Amino acid sequence: MSTALSSVDAPAAGPAQDLPGWDPRWSRSVQALDHTGATRTWHVLDTAPDAGPDEVVGTLLCVHGNPTWSYLWRGLAAAAAGVQLGWRVVAVDQLEMGFSERSGTTRTLADRIEDLAGLVTALELSGPVVAVGHDWGGVVVTGWAAAEVARPASRHGGGSGIDVVGLVVANTAASWPADAGAPGVLKGVLAPGVRTAVTSRSDAFLRVTLALPQPPLPAAVKAAYRSPYRTAERRAGIDAFVADVPVGAAHPSRPALDAVSEGVGRLAAAGVPTLVAWGPRDPVFGEWFLRDWRARVPHADVHRFAGASHLVPEDPAFASVVLRWLDARVLHPGAEEAPQEQPPALDAPRMWAALEQRAADPDLSGTPAVVEMRADASSRAVSWQLLERRTRELAAGFTARGVRPGHRVSLLVPPGADLTATLYAVLRVGAVAVVADAGLGVRGLSRAVTGAGVDWVVGVPKALLAARALRWPGRRIAVAELVDVAEAGAHRLAAGFELPPEPDPQAQAAVLFTSGSTGPAKGVVYTHRQLVQLAQAMGRVIRIGPGQPLVSAFAPFALFGPALGATCVVPAMDVTRPATLTAAALADAVAAAGATSAFLSPAAVVNVLATAGTLSGDQRRALAGVTTLLSAGAPVPTPLLQRVRDLMPLADPRTPYGATEVLPATDVGLSDILEAGAGEGICVGRPVEGITVAVAPLDADGVAGVDLVTTPGVVGEVVVGGEHVKDHYDQLWATQAASVDVRPSPTLLGAVRPGRWHRTGDVGHLDEQGRVWIEGRLAHVVVTADEVVTPVGVEQRAESVPGIARAAFVGVGPRRARQFVVVAEADAALVPGIRRTTVADPVLSQTVREATGRNLAAVLLVPALPTDVRHNSKIDRARVSEWAGRVLAGERAGKLA
Repeated sequence: MSTALSSVDAPAAGPAQDLPGWDPRWSRSVQALDHTGATRTWHVLDTAPDAGPDEVVGTLLCVHGNPTWSYLWRGLAAAAAGVQLGWRVVAVDQLEMGFSERSGTTRTLADRIEDLAGLVTALELSGPVVAVGHDWGGVVVTGWAAAEVARPASRHGGGSGIDVVGLVVANTAASWPADAGAPGVLKGVLAPGVRTAVTSRSDAFLRVTLALPQPPLPAAVKAAYRSPYRTAERRAGIDAFVADVPVGAAHPSRPALDAVSEGVGRLAAAGVPTLVAWGPRDPVFGEWFLRDWRARVPHADVHRFAGASHLVPEDPAFASVVLRWLDARVLHPGAEEAPQEQPPALDAPRMWAALEQRAADPDLSGTPAVVEMRADASSRAVSWQLLERRTRELAAGFTARGVRPGHRVSLLVPPGADLTATLYAVLRVGAVAVVADAGLGVRGLSRAVTGAGVDWVVGVPKALLAARALRWPGRRIAVAELVDVAEAGAHRLAAGFELPPEPDPQAQAAVLFTSGSTGPAKGVVYTHRQLVQLAQAMGRVIRIGPGQPLVSAFAPFALFGPALGATCVVPAMDVTRPATLTAAALADAVAAAGATSAFLSPAAVVNVLATAGTLSGDQRRALAGVTTLLSAGAPVPTPLLQRVRDLMPLADPRTPYGATEVLPATDVGLSDILEAGAGEGICVGRPVEGITVAVAPLDADGVAGVDLVTTPGVVGEVVVGGEHVKDHYDQLWATQAASVDVRPSPTLLGAVRPGRWHRTGDVGHLDEQGRVWIEGRLAHVVVTADEVVTPVGVEQRAESVPGIARAAFVGVGPRRARQFVVVAEADAALVPGIRRTTVADPVLSQTVREATGRNLAAVLLVPALPTDVRHNSKIDRARVSEWAGRVLAGERAGKLA
């Protein structure tokens, strides 16, 4: 019993025809029996009401929450409608909501689930159906899906002829404790005398909800959402929906919510593919709800939309993520999960194995494992015996505190013996270490810790203050308490307590966060097997191992030395600011353990060279004994590496290339770079043992394809394959899927197991000798009407001009009229006095144009270019491009960095 809304009755009975993103042909009015047996009129968005079974692959049954309506699903509807033989989208306006009937009936959760079932019957839906819901509409559609699965027929139940083949939920609840108050800001809304005033007598609740997305919704979109709710009478359903939030054990809808929670368990047991799409900035459905979904549906795929708030379907990527997930998990399940051979056995299957071995050796047990340097020139040395004992004691103590296998433990502890012992203890009990660099800043660090869903936070006082102030999840342990934790563990061990069984090599071991220099920091998950493989690969490149101490001025790698049996020395510096490392501090660290290897970030290298004039004779002699210096995380200019040899004449400075997702990928030394000579981009050497590098060629739009080639000279996205590539991104299903979306040639298929690829986001090429050259970030490629230009080669040629210290090459303007611009830091010795944005003089500008071979619209000189927070060296070209566009348009652009 359904009819299309005609253009005559649309203004009164349905949405206007000119709403942004809305196709009037989607609107239908449908009559169906509600839970009372009365016939009610629903407004329904339906993209293919007359489609036959051969014209669609299934139906997406979408249910909105409060205070929205089916307009919420317009993006998904448009995307699905644009796919040939795609999904039919049926999105309802719940009764008393949107443009559906206002019957005056107060509807409870159980009523709404039964009402939805009546509508589905009236629509005569059959075949594959995916339940999709948001907010309290997610609870409603999940309840319907669970009841449908319970029917004794078809693959997942469904005696009605419906086969529930998937569940997509967005910022909604799987349950809520009966003894908890209202979630989030609903506490205030449900306060006496407030609810009706803000939900129905005024549209305050509606307006606040529409104000949550960032960037803000356009005014016309907000008006579209408000259009069904113009009067207090039309908003009565919003008020009733809020009143029906089941707070407390005595609430009338509590039994229905408990039944839905049980139904979630049935859906999980039936193996129904589930996607949990999440906006992490939701003031109502916070992290607790996401953790609850993950616990109740362990097989669920999770994708967090960075920056999204409550209305996550408004995120521009929402529709594409859902459709991609449907293709991978519902239409073609298992296609990416073909049986794989197990990787070869490891030489050292446990990160803590070297500690045990060296602690048990009478000749080595008393020698230093970790040396911490301090600003007052003193140092603290911790022996292998003490480090191994403290690791076991902490593991036993953490177990006593309640740390369990699979728990996530955020480690906000400065590099040194405490962090090393704590990390290995966490790994030993089977918990998952969450490591996020303090260099991310408070906001980035908070996003990382909260997003990882940690169960415990171990940190210094400053970190724990932030944890309290920012309401990070998890129980807290102060660094000062680690002594008590270890003592408690020692007593347990003395009493015969045995540590838990060692974790499975395939179990999660760590979540390591990226630098955040190319977008919000992402959590990269490594298994125990992969973490050991990563450490071994780094050890081969750094040339460290037993008897080969390492000075590490980059926090993550201070943890690898002991795992390889190498003494690790942490220099006196602020590890969150690499540029604070001085030459004297580095020399003292080298001398403290007779280290022959050092690992520095590029920014640290710069400051070490800048402060070398303060070195004493002994300090210079100490640095002269270094044979391996590594600098990674960002490109290091060749002239800088050549200057390093003045301090470390025995060292062949090396700059391994990789990322948090795969490190190292390639290795190269200064001698290799000089042998390679000039080229387009930066030579990062050849793949390390166990790694294969290929490229996904760019098309005329600067887009990288999925086919992988190793043809010399072909420019494309650099793709790395190997066993120590990340396991996956944490709670970023679509990001992970995109990162492994490749089609290797038969030769490459034989070299790398399926799923062990990673798209780096860098662009570059391979040369005839198999060396890898990096030409910039894929996102920074400049595409004009006629060509695709990678930035690094142009920047290198600009930096060869006297007076240019560091350059960024960007495009400005729309593609058809895009202009090239170089924005550069001036060499103060040759071009002094640059304190604000200046257009380079005609001679310098022309020299840069000639050197780059590009018809540059302008050469702008600035005091400093914006860089990332972790390495202080990666240039934010996207920001430079946007800023340069404003400058050249004559607008007030403000400071660039």
